[in-house]
Amino acid sequence: MFEVFIDEDECFRFRLKAPDGTVVAVSRSFPDKPAAVSGISAVREYAGMGLITDLCPEVPVHGSSAAPPAPDTRQATRSPADRPVGAPRRASATGSYRPAAPRRVPVGSGLHKVA
Repeated sequence: MFEVFIDEDECFRFRLKAPDGTVVAVSRSFPDKPAAVSGISAVREYAGMGLITDLCPEVPVHGSSAAPPAPDTRQATRSPADRPVGAPRRASATGSYRPAAPRRVPVGSGLHKVA
């Protein structure tokens, strides 16, 4: 269900709610109600055939830990050019991760993500 509402800045927005009442998405602000309704129409038209861009960091498939692996200090001294092509990125010495390069995932691939 879509709900059109006026936010605290007195702008029009809409939210998409699941059948159980959970808010799934909230729109940007619109200057008037017809623009918000037009935004709903655009979501209805494009959502079903939209591509998914996976911006998640590369993580190893093995292991069941939700925490990222500990940084490999030996890897931190190498240059990015030393990494074999296709090899997953490892944590830097600070333990931070860079997101993987965006890639397109076709709809129906089994990867479902709600932002």
